[in-house]
Amino acid sequence: MFTIRTLNQISDKGLSKLPQNTFSVDADAKNPHGIILRSYDMHGMELNDELLAVARAGAGTNNIPIDECSIKGIPVFNTPGANANAVKELVLAGLLVSSRRIIDGSKWVQSLAGTDDIEKQVEAGKKQFTGPEISGKTLGVIGLGAIGVKVANAAIDLGMDVIGYDPFLTLESAWHLSAAVDKAESLEQLVANSDYITLHIPLNNNTKNTFNKDLFAVTKKGVRLLNFARGGLIDHTALKDAIDEGIVARYITDFPSADLLGNENIVVTPHLGASTPESEENCAVMAAEELRDYLLYGNIKNSVNFPGCVVPYSGKPRVAISHSNIVNMIGQLGAVFTKHRINIDKMVNNSKGELAYNIIVCDNLPENEEAFLNELYSINSVRRVRLLK
Repeated sequence: MFTIRTLNQISDKGLSKLPQNTFSVDADAKNPHGIILRSYDMHGMELNDELLAVARAGAGTNNIPIDECSIKGIPVFNTPGANANAVKELVLAGLLVSSRRIIDGSKWVQSLAGTDDIEKQVEAGKKQFTGPEISGKTLGVIGLGAIGVKVANAAIDLGMDVIGYDPFLTLESAWHLSAAVDKAESLEQLVANSDYITLHIPLNNNTKNTFNKDLFAVTKKGVRLLNFARGGLIDHTALKDAIDEGIVARYITDFPSADLLGNENIVVTPHLGASTPESEENCAVMAAEELRDYLLYGNIKNSVNFPGCVVPYSGKPRVAISHSNIVNMIGQLGAVFTKHRINIDKMVNNSKGELAYNIIVCDNLPENEEAFLNELYSINSVRRVRLLK
């Protein structure tokens, strides 16, 4: 029986993917085998020795101690694409809000409550909320993953010209991307030719402050900038300078911070990107399925720190081993299997950065399982061994 701890409220539709005869879900479990969470901050949280995997019901994993998990052989899963449609729809709303001063106009009309001749006041005052149409304008999409592709394709359908930039474009994304999307050779080329720009890239050391003073300096004047990806992608000091200089006409973001409030050209929403019942269900289902398939069969899909490795279950026992990605590990592991007279039916070894992971399907189990596991752990670079019967 595997114990699963939930650190946030998780959709019942997702938790139903964990069969009750094999999994026990407990929000207060002290030593869980798996954790499912959404936005709960795990930094500083003690990871118990029995913890085997963490699944984030969402795309971002900044709230999870990835490095500590990797050292302990704990894969961290996320759910890329599960909330893509929800974010895409909010981006499209932001695109229109950035152009047509809908929010400002609505607030102004509400301020007329209790006054006379409202219709006359509206006709006289509506000119201050004039804004351009998006049809025929150019949208620059930075990052062509699951969300970026959906946004780019939708913008094409709305009559926009679209430029995309993603030096790490995957084959799957390329299949789904409209042929009408032009490809920029650099960020500088994209920002210089876009009337609207939307960001869809992860936040890491390489992408922090992607939009900085230098990039704003080559950005087309009067651009409308949307950020529904991560707040740290924008240097806020440089942003406000760009607004003052007329480089950025409006900034729409889903990531509130105190220094963004009070500026009439900045619209901030309260992190609504994935806040739909459909998105929460989709993320919960995917996270639960990833956790289930790893705990039962050792399969890894959509892990941010481990390599993907999936071997369909055939009914035979298997050994799952994570270790440092160094030379001669296969030989050392194989020697232990040979010593214990275990016949290997199938072996898959994949690596990701400093980590490697193996699923080894066997025809038989060792006579002395404890001795077998101890000898595998005696290999210095082995991080985690699981015997799955």
